[in-house]
Amino acid sequence: MDKIAFVFSGQGSQYAGMGRSLYECSESARKIFEMAESRKSGIMDLCFNGDDEQLRQTAVTQPCVFTVSLAAAFALREMGIKPHAVAGFSLGEVTALAFAGAFSPETGFDVVVKRGELMDKAAKEREGFMAAVLKLDNDTAEDVCREFQEVYPVNYNCPGQLVVAGSIGERDRFAEKIKAKGGIVRPLKVSGAFHSPFMGRAADSFREYLNGVGINPLKVPVYSNLTAQPYGEGSVTDTLCLQMKSPVKWQETIENMYRGGFRIFIETGPGTTLGGLIKKTVPPAVVLNAQDKDSLEITIDTLRGEGIC
Repeated sequence: MDKIAFVFSGQGSQYAGMGRSLYECSESARKIFEMAESRKSGIMDLCFNGDDEQLRQTAVTQPCVFTVSLAAAFALREMGIKPHAVAGFSLGEVTALAFAGAFSPETGFDVVVKRGELMDKAAKEREGFMAAVLKLDNDTAEDVCREFQEVYPVNYNCPGQLVVAGSIGERDRFAEKIKAKGGIVRPLKVSGAFHSPFMGRAADSFREYLNGVGINPLKVPVYSNLTAQPYGEGSVTDTLCLQMKSPVKWQETIENMYRGGFRIFIETGPGTTLGGLIKKTVPPAVVLNAQDKDSLEITIDTLRGEGIC
């Protein structure tokens, strides 16, 4: 039987009203939202009613996306869908770890709140940007990055799409260089230069915090952004801290999972960005999503048609 993977959304996937219909249609999802609300008052209102400006703030985005994504995964599990492994994009890796049992949902939420606060602080201390570079191969985009002191390749998303992060002061000149090479630069809806050296101090502070957090053995394999391989025993703290200031190897992760027999990928959480990247990386894969009542029902019906549930 084809293996199933849950892939958890990252920052930038957020949108106004996310999660409301999951809350209304799934008891398991409702419990996750209520748990999050008990840990940080106002989270449900931000998910269901927050505007784009509010949801763009890193300290808000991360706990909101975590909550919706974990709620979607629990709704799938409630319907009998269980993954053989999980992965998450950036922030989504923490959600994946919580679903896999490294943290309880409560502890996972607290970890994401702290992560968001630290990254938000770092972004305000050093203003930066992130942008997707399209229509160029990675080598060409990397060569352009090397022409600048503070522009870094940070997210290897799929063939023909590399995300960079760096200094606001070098953003416009970088875009001009990319366009001259025949590429396209598309700014991302984030507030800092994440997964770059700009996050160094935040990563150090995150390590201090995680050293005081109890981490449980994984019940399901979790693929790491840092290595594109499953987590090893006892590696959660080191890997999560390095992940914050290191490139996300998403394309390589998906390629490794596909080689490992994963043929069905369910994006759990807001948006369909990851699904699009997966289809560009391994076109034969079946890509589904669960972000609301309608998409949850379509995913369940599709899997039933395949005899999986």
